Amino acid sequence: MQTQSWIVMVVICITLIIKCNAAVGSSSKEDDKIVSLPRQPQVSFQQYAGYITIDEKQQRALFYYFVEAETDPASKPLVLWLNGGPGCSSLGAGAFSEHGPFRPSSGESLVINEYSWNKEANMLYLETPAGVGFSYSVNTSFYDNVNDTITAQDNLVFLQQWFLKFPEYMSRDFFITGESYAGHYVPQLANLILQSGLKFNLKGIAIGNPLLEFNTDFNSEGDFYWSHGLISDYTYVLVNTACNISQLMREYMSGSLSSGCELVADQLSIEIPDAIDDYDVTSDVCPSYLQAVTLLKSFNHPLISKFQLSPLGESLQATSDQSEEAAENIDLCVQEKSFEYLNNKDVQDALHAKLVGISNWTFCSRVMYYDRRNFEIPTIDVVGSLVSSGIRVLVYSGDQDSVIPFIGSRTLVNGLATKLKLNATTTYSGWLVDKQVGGWTQVYGDILTYATIRGGSHMAPWSSPKRSLALFKAFLSGSPLI
Repeated sequence: MQTQSWIVMVVICITLIIKCNAAVGSSSKEDDKIVSLPRQPQVSFQQYAGYITIDEKQQRALFYYFVEAETDPASKPLVLWLNGGPGCSSLGAGAFSEHGPFRPSSGESLVINEYSWNKEANMLYLETPAGVGFSYSVNTSFYDNVNDTITAQDNLVFLQQWFLKFPEYMSRDFFITGESYAGHYVPQLANLILQSGLKFNLKGIAIGNPLLEFNTDFNSEGDFYWSHGLISDYTYVLVNTACNISQLMREYMSGSLSSGCELVADQLSIEIPDAIDDYDVTSDVCPSYLQAVTLLKSFNHPLISKFQLSPLGESLQATSDQSEEAAENIDLCVQEKSFEYLNNKDVQDALHAKLVGISNWTFCSRVMYYDRRNFEIPTIDVVGSLVSSGIRVLVYSGDQDSVIPFIGSRTLVNGLATKLKLNATTTYSGWLVDKQVGGWTQVYGDILTYATIRGGSHMAPWSSPKRSLALFKAFLSGSPLI
């Protein structure tokens, strides 16, 4: 009863906010239309970007970038994408580094992304919460203690306002997707939509390498390190006896390390070279990645190492003129190029973006403090409530990510299926893309799916774009992975 009362109060407050903002007035859809991004290839689909005011009194607004489907947008679903962090940008990561229509070929120009997700859907990228990317709050006290509840409520207000601006999408099949800490954002927003009774046509959620349960997800790192040959038997024993990874993360966030955790952190730093990217352990790295790690270590702080930069941060903030490519022509420096591109004044003007209280756009927020106690609030049961409500759920893992490894995600999904008494409707098996293995998958009750993306990183659509697009297409259509 208390939960229901809380939901009712949230809906009442949101309704009042919507009415207040509507009375003040906001930009129209046509005001937000992008004529063309600077130095982009010519395309036929429409793009929009701008702000939705969440709180007129505090002057808090969230920035979005919307890309219509490449062909026949009127028949395609609407997909919201949220990056995690918490505090990292869906514009710079999701849109310009992973699965948006363009990727920067340099810090100045764009090229077509042949595996863009707007081939299958109308894609809406949201920088959330305020303080991330171009999103802002003029009342900066908002940044002092942001949490999951505030983020979910603001995201719901955003959607209500956005649908007023784009009413033709109100009845469209709607999916919410994201990665990393969006393992909190996505199910919490979906659950709030369902409990509020709002008439969004929510069909499903998909979350990649998601944080769903603190201990299970982080403690699987030790098994991943050892099974991939990244640490010695000695260090593996230490991780399982002196200080497991969830304890290490918990102590890091509290600001001090016990002797056991300091020993484990030291061993990890010794045995795993700086040239290994924890988010993609088999990939080479952009030269500026090493520069950033070296710079951070030069501060000589006992808690600074490449294992302790940000628990779920999706970028090392650095720029470089160097360009490197991995297998399959994956640009190792795409995030650095996106950073440079989005900090061009003409690009910001074309996006209708502005810098409020910051000097430049960044991948992950430098002004917002997120309540890290939220990290330890499990969301796997929220996912379960969505499944019980008939919402299709896909949990997927790039299988080369050591930060939120597939080991923990697979364990959690299997445990959830057991709890919900969902029988496996497919055997655990490989799925194919162009006669090559795209990954492995298991389906429970035809509504809950777990899948890996072979060779995928924490940001799987960046490192395995073709396989990720195939997985995305199957998810939207409800087709089995075969």
